[in-house]
Formats: sequence, structure tokens, C-alpha cells
Amino acid sequence: MTKADLVEKMAKDAGISKVAAAAALNSFTDGVTKALKKKEGKVTLVGFGTFSKVRRKARKGRNPQTGETIKIKATNVVKFKPGKALKEAV
Repeated sequence: MTKADLVEKMAKDAGISKVAAAAALNSFTDGVTKALKKKEGKVTLVGFGTFSKVRRKARKGRNPQTGETIKIKATNVVKFKPGKALKEAV
């Protein structure tokens, strides 16, 4: 499902225009992004799941073309843990 498909479904289910649905979806994604940028970033949607920010440590990797060992920098990544209702639905 693409963003356009999701906007169309949201508009149909809520009985609103596609423009309003797109604005709502953009607001949601912006809100999640801003919350995850914070130091202890975490967004919990009961029944759906939890988005959280996790620090991935620096590590060594390998270039598959040359076999050369390279250093991979530490970085923040987003982790999603599905909620009970989502697990049962899938």
C-alpha cells in the first residue's frame, strides 16, 4: 500500500476529502518524526504498536565487492514493535 492508497482509504472511511486526509496523514508522520527526534523518543499507539528510537553501536563491516573491512559509524534507528491487536490481526 502506498501513501496515495492510504490517503484514498482514509478519505473514503472518514467521509472527508483526499486533501484533508493527506493533511491528516502528513500531520501524523510529522508528529511521529518530531517525537522520535527527542532524546527519549517513543510513540505508543495502543493496540497498534510502538515506535521507538534505538542507538546502534559502531561496528565493523565488509565491502562485498572487495572484501575490505570497513568501519560503520554508530547511528540512531527507528524500531517498531507491533501491539497485541495488530499481531492477532496479522
